[in-house]
Amino acid sequence: MKITPFLDRRLSRRFATYDSDQDGFVERSDFDLASARLTEAFGLTPDDVPAKRFHEQLLSVWGHLAAMTDTNDDERISLAEYKSAFVRGLLGRPEAFDDVYVPYLDALLAVADHDGDGYLGVEEHVRWSLALMNVPEADARAAHARLDHDGDGLIGTEDLLAALRAYYFSEDADGPGAWLLGPL
Repeated sequence: MKITPFLDRRLSRRFATYDSDQDGFVERSDFDLASARLTEAFGLTPDDVPAKRFHEQLLSVWGHLAAMTDTNDDERISLAEYKSAFVRGLLGRPEAFDDVYVPYLDALLAVADHDGDGYLGVEEHVRWSLALMNVPEADARAAHARLDHDGDGLIGTEDLLAALRAYYFSEDADGPGAWLLGPL
């Protein structure tokens, strides 16, 4: 896979959202911290079932990411390792997200979908985006609007999965994936 300038910006932005403690590396502790921030933002304790499930799924994402990117086995990922993994075909094809991201997104909705309707309204989306990935409120609102294709104010797992795929695979600077983490 060739990293275009636009993909390079997206990868840098995503790396920054993974790096919860902003030390320049992505480590398991970043995922633990992100999980705690998210579940706390929705009023859950670490012992609540949805919080435990989300933490497990987030650690599954970490495990997959580390296995594919940590080339020097130091249990942390540098930005160079992260980008290099994409050149080597870390993702391969858009459908590769399903195995890792569908269970993760389902667990995310179990935490963030406060009213239990299976979808995220704009306030729920803003809250999880800020807590988990430090996306500013205005950017999260804009992202939600772009993901809400039918204008009903709600987005679901399929919308988020499509946006994730587009984030990594589409060069459309105006597409919903490009705005997932705010403007680039």
